[in-house]
Amino acid sequence: MKGKNDLIYETKLLRDKLLIQEKDEKTVTKKSLSVVTKKKPTTKQLDDMLFAFKIARYVKSNSIVFVKNNKTLAIGAGQMSRIDSTNIAFNKSKKERISLKGSVMASEAFFPFRDNVDLAKKIGVSAIIQPGGSLNDDKIIDVADKHKLAMCFSHTRVFKH
Repeated sequence: MKGKNDLIYETKLLRDKLLIQEKDEKTVTKKSLSVVTKKKPTTKQLDDMLFAFKIARYVKSNSIVFVKNNKTLAIGAGQMSRIDSTNIAFNKSKKERISLKGSVMASEAFFPFRDNVDLAKKIGVSAIIQPGGSLNDDKIIDVADKHKLAMCFSHTRVFKH
C-alpha cells in the first residue's frame, strides 16, 4: 500500500545509463495556480489553460500546446529548444489554416528566455500557463505584462526526459 509520503519513481534506459526520476502524479487545479501578471485570465481561459497543461504533461518535452474552447489547435514537441517547439506548432497551424488568435499556450517547463512570450503575442495568444521557476521569471512576467497577456504559474514542472 502506498503511503502519503511515498514517492513513486519511473526509470528509463539511456544507452548504458539508467535515469531514475520521480513519477509525475501531481494534479494541477485552478486553486493551485498563481496568476503572476497584471492581466487576470478569464474563467474560460483558466479552463483552457488547465486542459492545455494536461496535454503538455503527456507530450514529449520540450512541449508547447495551443488550446481554444477546450480544443487542441496545435502541438510542438520533442525539440532541443522550447522556441523550436513553439515555431513548429505555429507553422503547423498556419499550414492547416488554423488560427491561434485568442488561444492559450501551455508549456510543461519554465521559460528561461522571453522569446516564447514575444512569439505568443505575435501569434495572438491571450494567456499562457507554465510552471515558473526560471531565474528569469521576473523578466518573463514583465514581458507578458508589456504584451498585456495573462500568465499563470502551475508550480509543477512536468518535463519528460
